[in-house]
Amino acid sequence: MSGRLRSLLGLVLATAACGRPPPPVDLSGAWPAQVATYPRANADWTRHAILRGDFEQSLELFATLQAPPWLAARAAHAARARGASVEAATAAAQEAAAGDLLVTLVVTTHDRAENDLDRGERSVWRLALVDDRGVETAPLSITRDRRPRPVIAAEVDHLGDFAEVYLARFPHDAIALGPSLNAVTLRMWSPRGAVAVSWRAR
Repeated sequence: MSGRLRSLLGLVLATAACGRPPPPVDLSGAWPAQVATYPRANADWTRHAILRGDFEQSLELFATLQAPPWLAARAAHAARARGASVEAATAAAQEAAAGDLLVTLVVTTHDRAENDLDRGERSVWRLALVDDRGVETAPLSITRDRRPRPVIAAEVDHLGDFAEVYLARFPHDAIALGPSLNAVTLRMWSPRGAVAVSWRAR
């Protein structure tokens, strides 16, 4: 099988893995007037893809776009869990929303040595956010979450035994949420193939 055909097959399988289409979301960048529960917001803003090779699953990806509705729900949930001020947590989250765009990645690879997104140019994988004009933006940084596994598991869904969690940071001035943005897509690829997940506006 050619590399091009393998990549196309990977994209088809990634789409099929998601089942029914994910819900449309608010890409306007506005702070929500009504804050959803964290489980609801996390489900709405998380996308799933699988890349399969000839005889194996090469990659499983869960990607959560940290847009204002997700940040608002997460801030309120975390504040209540630790008995802190929801108002203070919300103010901090609003400040964070004005900065770079963050995406949480939960990544499982068949070969654990390939779960190396934090190695920069030495990583097997490449990553980009693509806006609805087709403009690709590479991440400013990708950092691995090195906190104890029980701490990560309490905050991050879909954390399998062999998964690693990363935070990808994209420049705000290149990928800016706004009323004119119709969709944003995360592409992830390597010599094994490619996956793509999208968030589409309401």
